[in-house]
Amino acid sequence: MKDPLIAFLGLGAALFVAATLLDGDATDRVINVDAAEMNRLTQQWNAQMGRSPTAEELEGLIENFIQEEIYFREALRLSLDQGDIIVRRRLVQKLNFLTEDIAASQPPSEAELRAFHDANAERYRLPARYSFRHRYFSTDRRANAKADAEAALVDPEAKGDPFMLQRAYAERSERAVGDLFGREFAKALAQLKPSPDWQGPLRSAYGWHLVKLEQALPEAQPPFGEVASRVATDLAAERREEANAAYYEALRSRYEVQRL
Repeated sequence: MKDPLIAFLGLGAALFVAATLLDGDATDRVINVDAAEMNRLTQQWNAQMGRSPTAEELEGLIENFIQEEIYFREALRLSLDQGDIIVRRRLVQKLNFLTEDIAASQPPSEAELRAFHDANAERYRLPARYSFRHRYFSTDRRANAKADAEAALVDPEAKGDPFMLQRAYAERSERAVGDLFGREFAKALAQLKPSPDWQGPLRSAYGWHLVKLEQALPEAQPPFGEVASRVATDLAAERREEANAAYYEALRSRYEVQRL
């Protein structure tokens, strides 16, 4: 078996020889550390440390930048970026970001936002929402949890069982309630009328529950002003997608694909 140190030194020598053979123009070996780069390094340090770097620290930052730049250029000279799926995906991602940034450079007018809102009104429609409390009766802890829950309807002092989630929920949609308790419970809850009395029992994925439905808000269509920020976010996302699609189609038309 080869000595690991010898193998490592051999690999290093091979890389050095390859870099020498592939050595390019002398201008490729000029690294400019200008005022803009020093300012970037200083601001980056300031953001992380909360203060400006000392002269010694700044010199260290510059040296680290030089080392990184040298390694980056040598890696490109050795074509280490070729065939690397991570590098490939990152470059594609950066091109997408560039396209999206161009698409977002011109903010939409209020008229455009309102038009988008009107065309997608259902997206911003609020579903019916329910505020309720519940008492839980576990099928694992009790021989007949449903019967115990029914008896507790007329006995407000009857205690339920410990429950892993909350005892009270405010303004939850039927879908949100279903995600927590199961669709059967959510559907039954939506059939109840608000009342100061306990109702049920309703079956959930955990067992049986008595429910005190405190409020049931109907579906509502909020005015534009209440959802304007969401509309702006959604419109920006749609424009980014459209820009990426249009850019790809323009590029795609310039390529010939041969299926071999």
